[in-house]
Amino acid sequence: MPRTKALNPEEVPAESKPTLDAFTKNIGFTPNMMATFAQSPIAFNAWATLFGSLSKALDVKTRDSIGLTVSEVNGCNYCLTVHSFTAEHMAKLPADEIILARKGHATDAKRDAAVQFARKVMETRGNVSDADVSSVRDAGYTDANVMEIIALVAMYSLTNFFNNVFDPKKDFPEVKPAGSI
Repeated sequence: MPRTKALNPEEVPAESKPTLDAFTKNIGFTPNMMATFAQSPIAFNAWATLFGSLSKALDVKTRDSIGLTVSEVNGCNYCLTVHSFTAEHMAKLPADEIILARKGHATDAKRDAAVQFARKVMETRGNVSDADVSSVRDAGYTDANVMEIIALVAMYSLTNFFNNVFDPKKDFPEVKPAGSI
């Protein structure tokens, strides 16, 4: 049960409205998470700016795979529904790749290194080993790419925490719990 309501269009603060309208136009509808998040123009617009910047980081399959593994670690069912949907429909990942990403892996060796590193960052709260950093570098990622992976982990964690706290109504197809995949 949602702990706060998603705003109706007429309730959206003026400072959030341009950002929310842009997402709605781009996606084709207003996700409940965004209609809820828009209550705080400061937090919502900060997240949207980060999201926009990081949409240029790495490639879409890697970004969605990182989103899936981070959301799985954080137990965010809302984000798992979103990332599973976008991974299938936008990144064109097959179902087995989506499940693999939720488990912290990928069939593509380079993407696998990024996803494993993202999971390590989550599990160790950033206290990764030298070997972890070497492994992601050896897969072909630059230090700038490693920073982008860390930023993606932080951004996805922000929405995971937001959704875990406020529990907006899910507006994407449900996914099975990790224990059943």
